[in-house]
Amino acid sequence: MDYQNILSEHKDGICYLTINRPKQLNSLNASTISELNKAIITADTDKEVRCIILTGAGKKAFVAGADIKEFASFNTSEGEALARKGQELLFDLLENIGTPSIAAINGFALGGGLELAMSCHMRIASTNSKMGLPEVSLGVIPGYGGTQRLASLVGKGKAMEMITTAGMLSAEDAKQWGLVNHICEQEELISFTEKIASKIKRNSPNAIAKAIKSVNAGFIYGANGFEVEKIEFGNCFGTPEFIEGTTAFMEKRKANF
Repeated sequence: MDYQNILSEHKDGICYLTINRPKQLNSLNASTISELNKAIITADTDKEVRCIILTGAGKKAFVAGADIKEFASFNTSEGEALARKGQELLFDLLENIGTPSIAAINGFALGGGLELAMSCHMRIASTNSKMGLPEVSLGVIPGYGGTQRLASLVGKGKAMEMITTAGMLSAEDAKQWGLVNHICEQEELISFTEKIASKIKRNSPNAIAKAIKSVNAGFIYGANGFEVEKIEFGNCFGTPEFIEGTTAFMEKRKANF
């Protein structure tokens, strides 16, 4: 499929999705969100894809925010619809797919960019990265899940501080706060992320998808994460991957998933 705003490459079981608007610091507009929706669904339904790596083109930004000029004139109902549609098409979709995703944050991840990174299952940041949710400085709040996902990652108090001050975190502070999993030099960002992806690729895709569902359930209001875990644990039994994994263990060999 041809895209105008993103690049999609599949190689060795990894889908590389790159937001390719470097002159706009890879800002998210409606067409980019739509293209990411299609690319993510395509990757998630491809049995050859075992991990998604999401990054931004160039060295300045992962995604520096949403494209403000698209919604600066919106009224109340249009603003709510923008948040609902964006969350459904991209942010909630990315968080809940069964294929694990890693955000490779290269530079600025602000506003919708940080919200996109937080929708990924893991985050690796280059040492020059800056992260924040500056929306209140524009008279609005994060609308793509930022108030919820940030609090679940760093805690309520730190989330309140980041959002109300509209401040930015360095990569080192982001790691200390638990916002990112690892940091590395920018030149090593993709290769470092690929090492994490290679470890994921060794394991059962079916079990990973069920693990993602179970972990996410613990952060859904009203859901019983323990109950979901019990059900998904049981659903693993008798599957070809369960049989292969347990047989390989007893035969003292590596499983072939």
